Amino acid sequence: MHVSVLLQESIDGLEIKNGDIFVDGTLGGGGHFEEVAKRFGDSVVMIGIDLDPDAIVRTKERLSTYNLKVHYIQESFRNIDTILDTVGFPKVDKILLDIGLSSNQFEDSGRGFSFQKDEPLIMSFKKNLTEDLPAQVGDLTAKEIVNTWELENISTILKGYGEEQFAWKIAKAIVARREEKPIETTFDLVEIIKTATPKWYHTRRIHPATKTFQALRITVNDEIESLKQGIRVGFDRLRSGGRLAVISFHSIEDRAVKHFFKSLIVSGEASIVNKKPIIPTDNEIAENPRSRSSKLRIIQKS
Repeated sequence: MHVSVLLQESIDGLEIKNGDIFVDGTLGGGGHFEEVAKRFGDSVVMIGIDLDPDAIVRTKERLSTYNLKVHYIQESFRNIDTILDTVGFPKVDKILLDIGLSSNQFEDSGRGFSFQKDEPLIMSFKKNLTEDLPAQVGDLTAKEIVNTWELENISTILKGYGEEQFAWKIAKAIVARREEKPIETTFDLVEIIKTATPKWYHTRRIHPATKTFQALRITVNDEIESLKQGIRVGFDRLRSGGRLAVISFHSIEDRAVKHFFKSLIVSGEASIVNKKPIIPTDNEIAENPRSRSSKLRIIQKS
């Protein structure tokens, strides 16, 4: 089962109360949602959102024994304003966004999120894609990026979203390989990355493909723009005194959250709940190594 990161810290920090309307914009494995269900039951209204239909199925099963006032919506949290209008709650009290990929998506999706399994290069959170349609209509996949994008554009996303020091070399190797045959699977891509990077890069704690896969996933799902839009419209929909908590997993995400929160504080629209980001304890990192880079920031609306 997926292990939720900063579980107690995030739910404690939101200070949920009886009668609140709580929104989890990124259900993932459902751990944070279940913690709220355990603590409050039907004394709060719970709204669970995820673009991945499997995440909704998993969470529904996980919470099937609870008596809840709950709404599940398959959609991106970037559209939280229209989602709330649809379910009839123009204002809410508490919002949580856990931007990390769940273990289930890594291990069971079959969509190429993990470089440790040989799967199709999809990397989209959406399940029913239209990639067979013309490019302007179809949904973007990692396969499309590595097989059709210009060298400079591939290098740019690897450097910008993956902070990959060998971005140019990897991009060149991708373009060279696709001229021989299409790049179809995760293992195809891992092989290319290894040929483009020095031997010492393969023996570090972090797998040499980690940053490239991160960059492709972020690009396919437009994750940074989704985050920026989601926290903006989410904050707008909070009642006065409401709280927004965001758990991020790499510097690009955390920077976007930090800058947005700072702008709200400067304008007097909000106050910061935790001056420094909350990070996992050593015990949590030991039990769940994927938590090591996570940061939790919480803000309260004036």
